[in-house]
Amino acid sequence: MKTLNEQAYEHLSTMIIENQLSYQKIYSETKLSKEIGISRTPFRDAVHRLAQEGYIDIIPSKGFRLHQLSEQDVMDTFQIRSALECYCCYEITKNYQSDASQSLFAKLENDTEKMKEIMQTTHSIEKFSEFDFDFHVQIIRYSENEQLISIYNTFFYRMKRLATLSLSHEGRMEQTYQEHLNILTAMKTGDLPHIYEITLEHMNTPRRINLDDLA
Repeated sequence: MKTLNEQAYEHLSTMIIENQLSYQKIYSETKLSKEIGISRTPFRDAVHRLAQEGYIDIIPSKGFRLHQLSEQDVMDTFQIRSALECYCCYEITKNYQSDASQSLFAKLENDTEKMKEIMQTTHSIEKFSEFDFDFHVQIIRYSENEQLISIYNTFFYRMKRLATLSLSHEGRMEQTYQEHLNILTAMKTGDLPHIYEITLEHMNTPRRINLDDLA
């Protein structure tokens, strides 16, 4: 059974992810915790955890508001993603014939097929993002390094927000799908000389889009 702190965290993070809170408003911890029926102490703990993960900004003596992404946030997020994902993709490619890698490839192929289906039918950014991020999460989990996974998870919310923004650009969904295929093909064929560059390009393209949007 989940603790009250975990329940409060999940409830509040879901409200943010599902756009139930406004970027233009400062929220009182006391008032909001009463409105959603969560006691103040676990709610406050959830607020501080979400602030650490970049969801919100705490306003002393007032409450909190949703965090507006800055250029530095974009740079930090993609630097972390690039470091972790390029490393993991390299390790997978180096061991591309292993049972673990072959099992991973089957999961990644399923993700890319789902992305293709959505791209050619509903073009839903929300649904496409679901399989887009599962593709990357599976790659990170391959490492079986809990510290690495924990760092990646800390940036997950920012990554999803930035991906949603970049996917709203015309042609970006199709481009993203192709970039995933390129990464998967390189890993499956053991293409060590090119896997780092191919993975890094998948990081750099949306980074440029996000920075252009902020500018």
